[in-house]
Formats: sequence, C-alpha cells, structure tokens
Amino acid sequence: MALKVRPLHDRVIVQRIAEEEKTKGGIIIPDTAKEKPQEGRVVAVGRGKQEDGKVIPLDVKAGDKILFGKYSGTEIKLNGEEHLILREEDILGIIE
Repeated sequence: MALKVRPLHDRVIVQRIAEEEKTKGGIIIPDTAKEKPQEGRVVAVGRGKQEDGKVIPLDVKAGDKILFGKYSGTEIKLNGEEHLILREEDILGIIE
C-alpha cells in the first residue's frame, strides 16, 4: 500500500503492530482490557530536522520496527486504517 502523505520535517508515520489476543498461559484478553501497543512499523518519514539552515536526516527509515512512548504522537486515519504521527524524539528505540 502506497501512502499519499509525506510527513514534514522530523515526523514519522507509524502503523501500530497488534498485540497477541492471548497471554502465554492461554488466557484470552478482552478488547476492553487491552492497552494500545507501543510497537509499530514506520510507514513514512519526513526529510529531517532543520538546524542552522541544514537538514539533519532521521535515524529511522520506512520499514523499521520501533518502540515509542505510551502517550506519544497523534492518531490519524489513512486509507481507513489507524496510524500514528510522531516526532523522531518520541521514538524510544529501533527493534532489530
């Protein structure tokens, strides 16, 4: 799926990675008890942060699996799917 949106500056668009429906012990978790996942896959990235007239490229790229803060970013809907748009500084790490 190709997005028709490109984030500006140091922002990235992330699609959350769904968590398991069951615990390791086999208990099914109802939707009301689930927390939103803090892992996602980067879908699109901006050109980079501007400092002193220079553009500093981002450390993340499209396709990276990342961790982000629980209350980070802004939820948006693109092509009928929920995504998150956040700044690079809200990204806690890249999962390798």
